[in-house]
Amino acid sequence: MTDPRRVLFVCARNDVRSPMAEALLRHTDPADFLAFSAGLEATEIDPRTFESLEHINVDASGLRSKSLEDFEGQEFDYVITLCDKSREEAARMPFTGEVIVWNFEDPTTSERHDPFRHTLQEIGDRIKMFITVKTRPVPQAPSVSDS
Repeated sequence: MTDPRRVLFVCARNDVRSPMAEALLRHTDPADFLAFSAGLEATEIDPRTFESLEHINVDASGLRSKSLEDFEGQEFDYVITLCDKSREEAARMPFTGEVIVWNFEDPTTSERHDPFRHTLQEIGDRIKMFITVKTRPVPQAPSVSDS
C-alpha cells in the first residue's frame, strides 16, 4: 500500500471553490488522497459553502480558510487551481509535483439558479474523474518465466 497522495486546491480567496474541493476529495477517496485547500489570501468561508456540502451529506467540519503561506515548505503531489487568479501563483510554487489547472465560475457572482449547488456538482464531477485517472492501476509488463 502506498502513502496517500497530497493534493492542494488553490483559489483566490479560499472561501468557496477550494474548500468545496477539499471536502469533496476527503469524502470521496480518503484512502488514496490527503486533501488541503488554500487561497492567495485567507478570508472567511462563505456560509453557503457549508450549506451546499451539508445538503449532500459531505462532512465540512474542520474547514477553515487558509492562505498559501500556511503551506510554505510543504510538498504536494498535485496542486489544483480552481480559478484564473490562482493559476499563475500555483505555477510558481516550488513545492509541487504536478500543477493541474481547472477553472470554475465563482458562485458568489454567478447569475445561475442555485449557483453554489451547481458549482459543487461541477467540482464533484471533476474530482471523480481526477480520482479515476490518478488511481488507475499501472499496467504491469508480462513476467518472463524460465519454464
